[in-house]
Amino acid sequence: HFGRIKNPCKDKNMTVSSPFYSEDHEAFRSVVRQFAKNEIIPNIQEWEQAGEVPRDLYKKAASIGLFGDGFEEVYGGHGQRDAILRMVIMQELAMAGSGGVVASMLSNYIGLPPIQRAGSDEMKAKVLTPCLAGDAVSALAITEPSGGSDVARIQTVAKRDGEEFIVNGQKTFITSGMYADYLTVAVRTGGEGARGISLLLIEGDREGVERTRLDKMGWLSSDTATLYFDDVRVPVENLIGEEGTGFSSIVNNFNAERIDMAAQSIAFSRACYEEAMEWSKERETFGKRLADHQVIRHKFIEMDRKINAAQAWCELLAWRLNQGDDPVAEIAELKVQASITFEFCAREASQILGGASYLKGSVTERLYREVRVQAIGGGSEEIMRDLASRQLGI
Repeated sequence: HFGRIKNPCKDKNMTVSSPFYSEDHEAFRSVVRQFAKNEIIPNIQEWEQAGEVPRDLYKKAASIGLFGDGFEEVYGGHGQRDAILRMVIMQELAMAGSGGVVASMLSNYIGLPPIQRAGSDEMKAKVLTPCLAGDAVSALAITEPSGGSDVARIQTVAKRDGEEFIVNGQKTFITSGMYADYLTVAVRTGGEGARGISLLLIEGDREGVERTRLDKMGWLSSDTATLYFDDVRVPVENLIGEEGTGFSSIVNNFNAERIDMAAQSIAFSRACYEEAMEWSKERETFGKRLADHQVIRHKFIEMDRKINAAQAWCELLAWRLNQGDDPVAEIAELKVQASITFEFCAREASQILGGASYLKGSVTERLYREVRVQAIGGGSEEIMRDLASRQLGI
């Protein structure tokens, strides 16, 4: 799938590794690919119907180190963040053909980074250790019913009462909201605007925390919830970082989440392409294979061209992140490009599969329903374009 490029100077059947991937990256790719083949692909339809993945899947994933990128080794992580390795994880899981599974399994990668960056040592030991071991699940709770990307207008309030905060408010569209043992929650501890926002760790079993499952068009195997906080008392030591610094912590999460989603969209595009390719070589119409019709061949070339362009950009930006660069505008642009590519490939694959793509169980049918969440989640295409324009000084 990814990480291999054809070398025109060698025999046409030979491949060479892309310069972005080390031998360790390729070895880990093989492990994750085998994990997806054995543990995910045979069960996707069952999990889609159940509306969630089983808890033991987290334990199995942890056993191959799936959750460790960017977290300290003392808590069970890999150590330093490696954006190329993260891309390998995202894309190999996404090639299984279910955004819901990816979202469920990898919610730790959006819920835990603020704790890794700003949490106390006691908090890290309490939360990171079980989550990275697959014994617990983390979720990030930012979005509210009153607004999505406008983080500075958060209305969930945490009022100081002695050595506790009392939290009241709602969060919605929360990935792993039903499952999560630990919630990283954006709250307003101060005045209006970004400076009044803090992050609190709220344990899922605290009194006053209620959850309602949301029924969705896609991501069926990912539990998504609205969370309600009704006079939830949280000790002051659950503050993640300094009071009033929550907005910057949230913003620091965005780049990683957006390039993760872009990498997933590219892999989903490839999954649609591959299912359609297999079908076109087996299906016969008007006395020849579907793949032998010029109009169909051109569809594949357009899909492949767009996928390869987005993949090359994604690899470059991941490499730049590893060099210490912070290409905010280009990551925002990449997320737009990747979701548009995904939408195009899902549509073209559906046209090639015809009626088969409208039946439950096909990869293309499932992923076509998930296009919209990739184009909206983590910052909509419109928000991404506006962010990029501001970064470019327009």
